[in-house]
Amino acid sequence: MDTTTYDPTTPAPADIRHLTETQFAELGVSHIAYVKPVMIEGKPAFAIHAANGVPMALADDRDVALSAILQHEMQPTLVH
Repeated sequence: MDTTTYDPTTPAPADIRHLTETQFAELGVSHIAYVKPVMIEGKPAFAIHAANGVPMALADDRDVALSAILQHEMQPTLVH
């Protein structure tokens, strides 16, 4: 039995099939960040990007990058 009640003040979820390219790019932007290995001045580092690709930070260590994301209450994702 479903015990949820309808609340007309709650906006309906968006149908992702009808999102614009810009709306799609903004999905998860405040909730998801990804870590990408990079080279900075010939040294390995880890770039932290928002879900839409905007660079947010650099870390020397992957675990530090993941911890930084978690400290900001975001979900980390790795990109290879």
